[in-house]
Amino acid sequence: MIGGFIATIVIGLIIGLCSGLLGIGGGVLMVPAFRLLFGMSALASTATSLFTVIPTSISGAISHVRNHTCIPQLGLALGIGGACLSPVGVLLANQSPAWLVMLAAAIVVVYSAFTMFRKALTMKKTSDAASDATATANADEAAQAVVPSQEFTLTRRHIATGVAIGLGAGLISGYVGVGGGFIMVPLMLSIIGLPMRQASGTSLIAVMLIAVPGAISQGLLGNIDFLAGIACACGTIPGAFLGAQLVSRVPERTLRLLFACFLVVAAILMAIKEFGLL
Repeated sequence: MIGGFIATIVIGLIIGLCSGLLGIGGGVLMVPAFRLLFGMSALASTATSLFTVIPTSISGAISHVRNHTCIPQLGLALGIGGACLSPVGVLLANQSPAWLVMLAAAIVVVYSAFTMFRKALTMKKTSDAASDATATANADEAAQAVVPSQEFTLTRRHIATGVAIGLGAGLISGYVGVGGGFIMVPLMLSIIGLPMRQASGTSLIAVMLIAVPGAISQGLLGNIDFLAGIACACGTIPGAFLGAQLVSRVPERTLRLLFACFLVVAAILMAIKEFGLL
């Protein structure tokens, strides 16, 4: 029992690190983890994941706000839009067969990975090297150097676009049991034109809001394994805070490649479990 609890914390720490660094709630990794390691049903996995996403995203968002690596207004727009449709996604998930829930998760993850890989591979390696050199030379001032007003000018159109993106992410979040960051980050990069460093922090603010109504809905339906969720959160909370601290020190191209790689791994894990290959 104690060994399982410790293992859950360690796994949560790794997931939290990815969360804070890449701007995801961690649900994309938590869902297959709960399925593979704890033998939960698809519905229980997504519900427990959504519950654990809340403290994870709060921890990472706080760190990003303190380091000025996010745009809070845009994050709120995304989050409010997503919170409106997250409960609808939960209701749809409870009416769907288990295999369909996991299939939907895998499809969305693969699509997000493809878009991230395509963008990262088209970026010049020289820009990555330049970013790395700049980060090294200004290591102590990196967090202060990434100021939204200097890199990105927020407009009303961006806010409206953010709400629209949030609506779609919220529906997917409630249905699949994730925070929606793996959808919002690629869309913020491609549609809004936000730099990856700021997209990560902005996404976590939205995830924090989107996960709440979905988790409440799942809790009322009795689908959450609170013990497993709390154990995982004991690792994700410090992990997310640390990951957010590292964002300003990692080159843009590297962040995009890391984001795409983790999505591919998550999709493979879900496919392995659902097709009974283990």
